[in-house]
Amino acid sequence: MTSRRGVVNPGGRAKSGAMHKQFLAIRWGRKYGPEYLNRLYGMVARHTTPPFDFWCLTDDPVGTRPEVKCLPLPDLGCEPPKNTLGKWGKSRLWRPDLGGPTGPVLFLDLDVVVTGSMDGFFEVGSPDDVILARSPTNPFEKLGQTSIYRYPVGKLAPLREMFLADPQGIADRYRFEQRFVSRHAPGGISFWPKGWVAHYKRHCIPTFPMNYIRTPHLPKETRVVIFPGPLNPPDAIAGRYRDTVPERPPLDHIAAGFRGERREGLLSHLRHYTLPAPWVAEHWRE
Repeated sequence: MTSRRGVVNPGGRAKSGAMHKQFLAIRWGRKYGPEYLNRLYGMVARHTTPPFDFWCLTDDPVGTRPEVKCLPLPDLGCEPPKNTLGKWGKSRLWRPDLGGPTGPVLFLDLDVVVTGSMDGFFEVGSPDDVILARSPTNPFEKLGQTSIYRYPVGKLAPLREMFLADPQGIADRYRFEQRFVSRHAPGGISFWPKGWVAHYKRHCIPTFPMNYIRTPHLPKETRVVIFPGPLNPPDAIAGRYRDTVPERPPLDHIAAGFRGERREGLLSHLRHYTLPAPWVAEHWRE
């Protein structure tokens, strides 16, 4: 069940009993190799009480561990939107039939890091709910993040129809596919219990100037860490804010900013620094 504010009650359970645990990922192109998928499965397996199924829609199953049930990547159905920040290829998840899983599925981005029990993600709310992580970037907007969200297969089919009617227009208007889901999911959306999902950049990296002397931390109640934006797990492990920024000791990074060796304003350059996070490496493995 959900509260008036749309946040899932941690004690709420599926009305028809325990849900079958089904995880879903999607992988296309060459940005993320099979090692991302294999690590994701390994983390899920360590933190989920069996039985469970793990599905992946992909255009290249080569190198994927056998426990992952690979399905052919569905056609997008349109020309991909251009010059947009959103990952509109994820609209494939909204198809009425994915060729394998049915009922509620828990979708995970390939670059998340699982740090705690996943069982609860199948124990809150109703099987018919669409439950997202809350975006901390827009605190005054009821905006979810689709880095980890649960939905029944087929329920978001109306979104696919709307998107295919004007793909570029929808992408231009909403920018991010998660905003489109947040606005138009049939029956509305709700959010995971507070603390379950941590945004690495917002919740783990200390704020300036403490980011130069304190390592990123893992919040106590966190079960999944998501990596929207320029960071992903290898960057967090190496201690770089994005893969195009060289790894520097703190004083070198500060000095580079004052020398003008930066791609942004001085304050942003100083804020966009992080020390390595060893705990990410401990969790992000097969």
